[in-house]
Amino acid sequence: MAVPSDSNTSNSSFLHQFLQESCYPEELRDSIISLPKEEGWLTPHMYNYRGFWFDSKFLYGALRSQQQFQAQHSDIILSTLPKCGTTWLKALVFALTTRKQFPVSQQTHPLLTTSPQDLILNLEFFYARENSPPNFPTMNNNGVMRLISTHLPLELLPKSVGESKCKLIYVCRNPKDTFVSFWHFMNKMRGELVGLGEIPFPEAFDKYCRGASHYGPFWDHMLGYWMESLENPSKVLFLKYEEMKKEPDAHLRRMAAFLECPFSEEEEEGGVVGGISRLCSFESLSNLEVNKTGKGLLFGNSNNAYFRKGKVGDWRNHLTDEMATKLDQIVEEKFKGTGLKFNSDY
Repeated sequence: MAVPSDSNTSNSSFLHQFLQESCYPEELRDSIISLPKEEGWLTPHMYNYRGFWFDSKFLYGALRSQQQFQAQHSDIILSTLPKCGTTWLKALVFALTTRKQFPVSQQTHPLLTTSPQDLILNLEFFYARENSPPNFPTMNNNGVMRLISTHLPLELLPKSVGESKCKLIYVCRNPKDTFVSFWHFMNKMRGELVGLGEIPFPEAFDKYCRGASHYGPFWDHMLGYWMESLENPSKVLFLKYEEMKKEPDAHLRRMAAFLECPFSEEEEEGGVVGGISRLCSFESLSNLEVNKTGKGLLFGNSNNAYFRKGKVGDWRNHLTDEMATKLDQIVEEKFKGTGLKFNSDY
């Protein structure tokens, strides 16, 4: 399986390259530091590029991917905002598209020994490495397709994505749960990777509501993919995390049909759909040794950071009534007239 292999030392050096503007790669330093900026979540600064906020390292990767990535017609691109079910989506699509090669009943299934984050690499994270090759790697899919993930908004995907016949699956999540999960995740990354303390919860909430979070504003990110899914449903499949949690098998079938690899009658009778759902469930993945003690290939962070609770409605344990109302009002205002809504029960 062709994946990058970097030591924790090189991962650390890579991250620390972005802790001071004077140490940025030259192409980033010259073209980016003049952009609007404010204090970052993981690095000292994040920048507003064409209406979206990026920490410096991710913006560097985004720009390099725009320059170097060439989409192929058979590519499958998984897009999410951070902490919207990315790891789960990767596991589901990997198991779905490789089910002939790796039956879910197989005791040596890759998901049992490799993090979903490493089975499907992130586009801009890959290109954020200065020594990354121009061609995005083909993972273990028999060369038939490439599975690629990204957090980039639709507007900032490489031009070749829109020009190709590749397919995109987008998963969104209730912004209240997304924020809480993102805050926990970033605090863990800050401590583990760069030795920083926690971001105060009220400060983080204010940044999120202003849209100043990774790849935000969240409303523009969601709406870009939502509107494209309405205009071009054969290109973009738009899913909601909460609905997937409620009916995982039904949404797995939706993904299979969208990717033009529907389950056969024999597979249905053989329990393949349920087998994939169980293999990729939070309970199953979070209890695997690789996801409890393993380290990520690209940044060297702990894999367990991707598995906190996976619950719907955990925001109620963190947000005040005033905070929840404020986010609800932002969602109502930004999504008014678009048809995109979130169930109030969540």
